[in-house]
Amino acid sequence: QVQLVESGGGLVQPGGSLRLSCAASGSIFNIYAMGWYRQAPGKQRELVASITSGGSSNYADFVKGRFTIARENAKNTVYLQMNSLKPEDTAVYYCKLFVLGYWGQGTQVTVSS
Repeated sequence: QVQLVESGGGLVQPGGSLRLSCAASGSIFNIYAMGWYRQAPGKQRELVASITSGGSSNYADFVKGRFTIARENAKNTVYLQMNSLKPEDTAVYYCKLFVLGYWGQGTQVTVSS
């Protein structure tokens, strides 16, 4: 059983920054790719960014140049640095452990003045 716990969400003004963290339990974290998804009210959950076990990353077009995904295997943690936030980035953000399909409980990000 793997547990994923997100943190770091909150209320931020447009143009601001937040860093989300996702801490995983267990010793298998290092060998799997991880991803950050988001779901806005009334919309489907969408992939924001992903990172392989070796550290290669990919981003959705709508966050390229603004968000950065990173992982620290020694701490079983994956991060999402979000800069230049826009109101349309408002959503619940979830991390996911690929292959096994585990999800975290989500953390709310609200971008508003």
